Amino acid sequence: MEIERARDDLIVAASAGATTVAVALLSGVANVVEVGTVPTLAPLGVYAVYLFSRKGGPYGSLDEPRNWAIAALLAGVVVVVAAAVL
Repeated sequence: MEIERARDDLIVAASAGATTVAVALLSGVANVVEVGTVPTLAPLGVYAVYLFSRKGGPYGSLDEPRNWAIAALLAGVVVVVAAAVL
């Protein structure tokens, strides 16, 4: 594994993991919203899609680790907002 690829994977994994933990804490500890188990794992789903999309190329200009990390963050925000509204 190339070190550059490992760094990219770490960026996306850290974003997805931190967002998942934040959603779980907002739901379980802080009782801000009530989120189920499966929606809480939505940011990790983004990370899984990122991993499975790394099988080949060519990659587009938008296919960068920064954008995948933002997508994981947005998935967590969508889950929290949806749980608060619904």
